[in-house]
Amino acid sequence: IDRASLQLMFEYAPAGLALLVVPVVTMRLLAEERRSGTLEMLITLPVKDSDVILGKYFGALGLVLVLVLATLIYPIAMFKWPWSLGPLDMGPVLSGYVGLVLFSAAAVALGLLFSSITQSQAISFFITFMVLFALWFLGTVGDTMGGSAGNVVRYISFQTRMEGFSRGLTNTRDVIYFLPITVVALVIAFRALERRKWA
Repeated sequence: IDRASLQLMFEYAPAGLALLVVPVVTMRLLAEERRSGTLEMLITLPVKDSDVILGKYFGALGLVLVLVLATLIYPIAMFKWPWSLGPLDMGPVLSGYVGLVLFSAAAVALGLLFSSITQSQAISFFITFMVLFALWFLGTVGDTMGGSAGNVVRYISFQTRMEGFSRGLTNTRDVIYFLPITVVALVIAFRALERRKWA
């Protein structure tokens, strides 16, 4: 249709977030507090454990979203001002950013979860990296498997869930896929912190 959609950017940006940005941002959230001994001071302050978890989560998510929003410079500069290289199809661009936000929310929640159950930020980094790597590349594994087993593997893949967003399709199934992952990871992180408090 002779319009740019930035589909390739939305296909590769989540992999970059999963393999580098999110593990680096989340590895210190609670693991460093536990290692340095400041977690005891933090959980004895007059704040709820859920406030601690949500504060750490929204702080890390805010940093990741700043990096995601920084990519807006590219479509604005290339297709609006100062260069106007042609028309830009805004539907897939907006859908792609919705997908990136949902993906970032789930990935940061998983990173916080692994940071809450480990004492070393290096271990937290590697566990987060490996889990997000596996969840991303399960889509490729599912493609090579084929059949019903391949469909099951593709169903749980982050890569498969992001394909629709990168093409401009905001499917409710994909939205609903990322939201429970985020909520369950935050609840488990809260329970891990609560268990630490009473241990």
